[in-house]
Amino acid sequence: MKFDFIIGGIAGAFVGALLLYIVTKRRLARREEALRTQLDVEQREAKLAQKEAHSELELSFKNKEIDQSRALSIREDELKVRARELDREKERQAEQTLHVDIKLKALTRDQRHLSDAEHEAEKIRRLYRLKLHQITQMERDEARQLLIKATEQECEQEIRDLRRSKLNRAEADVADEARRILLAAMQRITSQPMNDATATVVNLPSAEMKGRIIGREGRNIRTFEHATGTTLMIDETPDSVLISCFDPVRREIARIALEALLRDGRIHPSSIEDEIVKAEEEMHANVIDLGEGALHKLRLHDVHPEVVALLGKLHYRLSNNQNTLAHSVEVANLCALIASEIGLDPTIAKRAGLFHDLGKAADEEYEDSHAIVGAEIIKQHGEDARVVNAAAAHHQEVPAESAYAGLVMVADALSAVRPGARASSIDGFIQRVRSIEEIAAALPGVNEAYAVQAGREVRVIVEPEVVDDEEARQLARTIRQRIEAQLNYPGTIEITVIREKRYSETAV
Repeated sequence: MKFDFIIGGIAGAFVGALLLYIVTKRRLARREEALRTQLDVEQREAKLAQKEAHSELELSFKNKEIDQSRALSIREDELKVRARELDREKERQAEQTLHVDIKLKALTRDQRHLSDAEHEAEKIRRLYRLKLHQITQMERDEARQLLIKATEQECEQEIRDLRRSKLNRAEADVADEARRILLAAMQRITSQPMNDATATVVNLPSAEMKGRIIGREGRNIRTFEHATGTTLMIDETPDSVLISCFDPVRREIARIALEALLRDGRIHPSSIEDEIVKAEEEMHANVIDLGEGALHKLRLHDVHPEVVALLGKLHYRLSNNQNTLAHSVEVANLCALIASEIGLDPTIAKRAGLFHDLGKAADEEYEDSHAIVGAEIIKQHGEDARVVNAAAAHHQEVPAESAYAGLVMVADALSAVRPGARASSIDGFIQRVRSIEEIAAALPGVNEAYAVQAGREVRVIVEPEVVDDEEARQLARTIRQRIEAQLNYPGTIEITVIREKRYSETAV
């Protein structure tokens, strides 16, 4: 019984082990199947990823191949264009070489002809010298002197006419240059010429203000004149004070300070000094604003503050009643317009035109002309060399180094002589025209005289029976001399003397 139980236990254990083996084997089979399935999936995914990567590489390769082909095509086109340009350049070089060869041959031929002509001339000269010696039995120096004398007699009239024309033109140029130098010099010093150009009138609120301005024993007026560098003329007009000074900036400072003192009513040395300091500060700010306004109007930049201040001071300076700052802005615009037409840099031309008269605002410590001084100032502050030379050469005091100098000369002349540029009263204009006609008509032999072109030209008609050609030429010169001596006028006046005699007959 016990044995059967043991046998049954062993059999049960065997069956259990067999069942466990079968179950374990099935699990292993399922796991292997799952692993094979997973491996197949991974293999398919790997193959698919490989195919995708291969497709992407093929696509990338094709794109790069297309790009390379396109770049190669563009490069080939560029090379073809460059090759055509090189071919054309070779053709041009060949043509130029051929042209130069032709010119060299022509030059060589001309030199040979010239040498032959010189040789023939030398032979003829020797022949004539021998014949002259045979005929006159003169020495060489005697024959030379005789020939020079005969030549002088033949050319005497031509030399006289040439001398007369050159002398007339030279005298007019010298007179114009002298007037310009005097005006430029007077604008740079603190002297006192004409009152109408150097005085400012300040109206007084009451007559008692004159006594306050003068002060006890004249201390107020002395303090004011010493601090401003001006002269107060109290007794010239009843209800106003005349501020006289040739420096327009000082005169404007004095006007601002005096008007402030009159508004305040308290006038004594300390208040005078305070108001003058305030007026100087206000004047400095004003000239800066004026200079910056001119630069803004012309759209210019990178200008040194000292140059800006000098530009503002030009507003207070006049040249033949023409505002110098407005004149400079106008010249700058003219330079830019002309430069654009002829292919120059408008900005360089504009700066040259704006700075050409900058030296007129400089102090009297500078000893050169305003053109040279203005050029030195802008050169010190880093201005372009072409602008510096144009400013220095616009009155032909130094040689012009570029086309911008000639451009400034032309624009300066256009701004000065255009109608309406330099203001003058109608009475003064009429008087000048009448004076020109009277000077011409007062000379003997003059029949009629007319001033035309706003007084810039006078045409004189003479009696042909009284005045011959030589006298007519002398008459024009006399009229010019009298106009220069007796009249004050801007620009130039051309004198034209007309001598005409007509003969007519009627056939019947």
